[in-house]
Amino acid sequence: MHNKPKFSLFKNIGYALSGMKYTVTQERSFRTQLFVIALIAAGLFFSPITPLSKWILFASTWLVLIAEAFNSAIERVVDLVTREHHPLAGQAKDIGAFGVLLAFCLVVMIWGIVLYTEFSE
Repeated sequence: MHNKPKFSLFKNIGYALSGMKYTVTQERSFRTQLFVIALIAAGLFFSPITPLSKWILFASTWLVLIAEAFNSAIERVVDLVTREHHPLAGQAKDIGAFGVLLAFCLVVMIWGIVLYTEFSE
């Protein structure tokens, strides 16, 4: 019993783009984080640090977006399974949110290390 379709690069890219469209249009948290990253990118463009540090800082901010996308997917699956309040459903959503928080903490640490390195010399 196989319900998995045959691999298709173009179909898979289409699925990913569909997921991106949905996430950007329907997820307020994701849009807010994307807006903040755009502001950060603009600020980095004018910052007096090395291009490599700029790239590291910019790339690290995407960790939060990745975590938020997975968190949104978890929330959708939980909502599909049950609309009723259930402790496990709440825990699944809370753990997803915790993943976003961990990603944010990692980004803060990366920024701290890179900026300390840049400005301590």
